[in-house]
Amino acid sequence: MTKETAVDQRLFRDVMGTFATGVTVTTINVDDQPYGMTMNAVVSLSLDPPLVVVCVQQSSSMHERFLKADAFCVNILSSDQKPISDLFAAHGDPEEPMGGFDYSNGKIGTPVLAGALAYAECRVSERLPGGDHTIVIGEAIDVDFGSEDDLPLLFYRGKYRRLADGD
Repeated sequence: MTKETAVDQRLFRDVMGTFATGVTVTTINVDDQPYGMTMNAVVSLSLDPPLVVVCVQQSSSMHERFLKADAFCVNILSSDQKPISDLFAAHGDPEEPMGGFDYSNGKIGTPVLAGALAYAECRVSERLPGGDHTIVIGEAIDVDFGSEDDLPLLFYRGKYRRLADGD
């Protein structure tokens, strides 16, 4: 990094935090064990083929598992699923599989959380370096909605937020 491009990390984080994002729990199945991680560094990349990007911090406890996983599921959380987000944002593994939250295995074996607004189950197609993260690209194999009447859980300026209304 050159002196001209050096940016204060806290300021960078705060500035980028003004971009409101949805909240997801991205799930994987490794060695027949389900795991999840709260993420908001998620984006759709392409419609043809249908590609999704998730970014996993290299220092996270889940990083090595994401390197082993051949598939992942992006579960887009509804506004009443903050407890699920909190659980999977914490360090360490929950005592029960998926923290005791209801889930089912999707078409390609990843955990799909009950009550999510929507999900995209993806087969890993590529992993790329991205600074202190690994960029994981997956091709969507199965996508669907949960309840279309629920509102999304949002993250803005370091806090969970909700839409004021559904319109």
